[in-house]
Amino acid sequence: MQLSKRDVVDVATSLLDDYGIADLSMRRLARELNVSAGALYWHFANKQQLLGAVADRILQPLTPASGNWPERVRATCAQLRDALLSHTDGAELVSASLAAGQSEVMTAVLARLAAAAGDAGVASEHTDLVARTVIYYVLGFTADEQSRLQWDAAGAEVDTTVWTEDPNARFAFGLRLLTDGIAAHSRTGS
Repeated sequence: MQLSKRDVVDVATSLLDDYGIADLSMRRLARELNVSAGALYWHFANKQQLLGAVADRILQPLTPASGNWPERVRATCAQLRDALLSHTDGAELVSASLAAGQSEVMTAVLARLAAAAGDAGVASEHTDLVARTVIYYVLGFTADEQSRLQWDAAGAEVDTTVWTEDPNARFAFGLRLLTDGIAAHSRTGS
């Protein structure tokens, strides 16, 4: 049977979900697929490209949002958080892929958020920075949330004062701060 790129991404995503990003290695993936590690490089030049493909798989459910610019920002961020939470270490993996410029879906998400920032009145030279700032919030919040879930699953005792509030409410509060800040920035013309 011929190994396809889709097969590699499917198994890599399963390994991510089962073991986390720390144990998602090319060797382990090759073992799981019953091929040599070199066979994987037929489909992906390096691990960063593979992680980008897995990130795109994780982000597949994201769809363009509609409404006014704050509604689009909030809907995009909620979809992104949901997609990240649906996979073990999703935020960490997508963050690494974003940093390496390997995720086509994240490029599209950034463009949608930049367009929303432009619709808010942000100067064109700052729309990409606004989009990245919003993405960094979602990635950071979700990575923190996933770490907490892992600590809880391991039975670790950690300070719970930050976690007494519903994470959905805390996430929404942070998004409101961001959209209010974007609106204020746009009004001042800074």
